[in-house]
Amino acid sequence: MSKEGQYSEFADAALVNAVRTPWIDLGGALAQVSPIDLGIKVGREVLSRSGLDAQEVDSVLAGSMAQASFDAYLLPRHIGLYSGVPQRVPALGVQRICGTGLELLRQAAEQVGNGVGLALCVGTESMSRNPIAAYTHRSGFRLGAGVEFKDFLWEALHDPAIGMDMVGTAEKLAQLHGLSREVVDEFALKSHRLALMAQQSGWFADEIVEVRSEKFEVQGLQPRGINLPKKVTAVYQDNHPRPTDSAALSKLSSIHPGGVQTAGNSCAVVDGAAAGLVAKASACSSPPLARLLGATVVGVAPDVMGGGPVPAIRLLLKNSGLKMSDIDRFEINEAQSAQVLAVAQDLELDFTRLNVRGGSIALGHPLAATGLRLVLTLARQLLSGNMRYGIAAACIGGGQGMALLIENVQYRRGDKF
Repeated sequence: MSKEGQYSEFADAALVNAVRTPWIDLGGALAQVSPIDLGIKVGREVLSRSGLDAQEVDSVLAGSMAQASFDAYLLPRHIGLYSGVPQRVPALGVQRICGTGLELLRQAAEQVGNGVGLALCVGTESMSRNPIAAYTHRSGFRLGAGVEFKDFLWEALHDPAIGMDMVGTAEKLAQLHGLSREVVDEFALKSHRLALMAQQSGWFADEIVEVRSEKFEVQGLQPRGINLPKKVTAVYQDNHPRPTDSAALSKLSSIHPGGVQTAGNSCAVVDGAAAGLVAKASACSSPPLARLLGATVVGVAPDVMGGGPVPAIRLLLKNSGLKMSDIDRFEINEAQSAQVLAVAQDLELDFTRLNVRGGSIALGHPLAATGLRLVLTLARQLLSGNMRYGIAAACIGGGQGMALLIENVQYRRGDKF
């Protein structure tokens, strides 16, 4: 721990494999599926794709932000049990809002360094099942008293400590960095175009597991499963990326009067889950997806929370001994266009290395799962392009930033590894 934030270095940790569901728009085909069942689906799939027995798992780490099912308290434990993990293996719930997926990998890597053989990490989120909630009526309703039910998802976007919502923090960054509506829209347009190109070329297909209606049955446990709408046979790709143009984006009203952020240049609201397996790199029988080298998490002012990746990345580079020029690819979560542009401006980041397959504006941002998606996409870019280092990062509501450094273990320099 330093005065600049927390830094974790991993001597021998690797992301063995990872997988995700398609990201599906709010109210879409996954809207009625419990995040636990989405988590079970990817948990089972990542074990299957890795050729590893669930009996080998020593630790389960899972995260989900919303209380999106009545058994939400049991989410980590149920994901582990229904994924076939032994009953003796404990499960831990992890929560760092938009950084949860990165935090899952950080904690797993630290556990592996302390003797855990194989850790199952799952980030899962049903934005559609965020409840309409009341927190003050446990004792009932008094005659004539006001009844206070609020939309949990909408209210979660507001930070009462500063009296601002998340979009407002992006607007402040836009003002501080001189970002116009045209520039912000142009970045969103690029995100959509890159994501569509990647999807149409089949780039995302290898990281996505098709979701169908199915049952999860484990001896000694009650059956549960996924039930899609009757007219939906399966979901197999992200459904938010779509053709658009500057004219269409410019017609959208700003969320805040006079601001630059709109529904078209902010992250899409989607449902989805992702999972990864973390083990010792030296124990892998075949090359892992990536080596996990280090992670940072820092605190920043809540009213400019979107700038959190800047000090997180700087601290990560400082402690790893690397320079910005050493990093071949960056995946920085696109909470809002202005937020990512501000980060890129502060880091003097080359856009040819940033979110080259599109980002959350086009794909969507299922809070707890996004960090895993960033690392999965990043690792696959390094492998396909014979590149060595990548950094995934995210801003975090309330004023935090997180970054994770990975390395391609199959990187070749000339004819040598």
